[in-house]
Amino acid sequence: MVSETVPTSWLVYCRPGFEHDALSEMQHHAKHQGVPCEPAYGEGWVSLTRTDDEPVNDLHRRAAFKRLIFARQSLAALPALTLSRDDRLTAILGQVKASGWSFEEIWHETPDTNDGKALVGLIKALTKPLQSMLKKRGALRGKAGGRRLHIFWTDGDRAQLGISFPGNRSELLNGIRRLRFPSRAPSRSTLKLEEAWHEFIPREEWEERLSAHMQAADLGAAPGGWTWQLVQRGMYVYAIDNGPMDKQLIATGQIDHLKEDGFTWEPPQRLDWLVCDIVDKPVRVLAMVERWLTRKWCREAIFNLKLPMKKRWDEVTRCLETLEEALKNAGVGAHINCRHLYHDREEVTVHVRLTH
Repeated sequence: MVSETVPTSWLVYCRPGFEHDALSEMQHHAKHQGVPCEPAYGEGWVSLTRTDDEPVNDLHRRAAFKRLIFARQSLAALPALTLSRDDRLTAILGQVKASGWSFEEIWHETPDTNDGKALVGLIKALTKPLQSMLKKRGALRGKAGGRRLHIFWTDGDRAQLGISFPGNRSELLNGIRRLRFPSRAPSRSTLKLEEAWHEFIPREEWEERLSAHMQAADLGAAPGGWTWQLVQRGMYVYAIDNGPMDKQLIATGQIDHLKEDGFTWEPPQRLDWLVCDIVDKPVRVLAMVERWLTRKWCREAIFNLKLPMKKRWDEVTRCLETLEEALKNAGVGAHINCRHLYHDREEVTVHVRLTH
């Protein structure tokens, strides 16, 4: 029987519709570590529960959040609770007490669905009373190693308690980075590049790595959503696309719009950045990016890989392994990261930074 006081479940949030991809990724890590698990999932979340009743902490820690692709949040979790609608707090308080957990803050979260959003009123009503009770019991306190209690509500009478640890979690509520669409940007795709910068580049390094007077190429640029972000940072951009670019962008004088094929165009000199949001088969985009990186035509790159409807985890894994092998064979050192971002849809975003 599963213990009610030990975190035996690894719980992640994901974009609805990508549960099987998140699960495939989680099962890969569990198999690699030899951990026997049973899966469970609902809309916008997935969990693996150890079948040997051992704590999941080691699996959760080794499957580092920053290396996960489809997970928006990663938690070590207790068994889900079925709550009385007349008294939801008693069962939550009892499970926290039995677990022995202490933490510095409490986050109430829901799946990224309409049903999840409908729980906002209930959560608001319960937040202050629960905080007060947990403070009185000493579980919610000032110094607790940065640990955070997550209460994941899947229904008004169903919640699962999870714990997260600094350095191995998302610091965003529900793991979602919400950005405001800039009204002057030519397309909403601009948010994908902005989110990628937040995700892959520490904010304190922006002035150095996203600085004015840098040079960049945007392959498949039209109408200019990603180019707009580069221009806002003061960069000079080679916008490569046979389609028309936004006239206001052209008027900045920071763009050289070349009506050429992004798959075959070559830069006149080494650039600081390559960005690419071309809609095409992942293998074709990857071959183009490999050429840029193995020949060191840029220092950093951010690009999207459009995914098939099925076995998306398998496709992403193949692509990343192919890229890593190509760089290794070319003697090119690089850091590679990949994430299914909030503003992505049927794609993942890859960041590569050359190290030598």
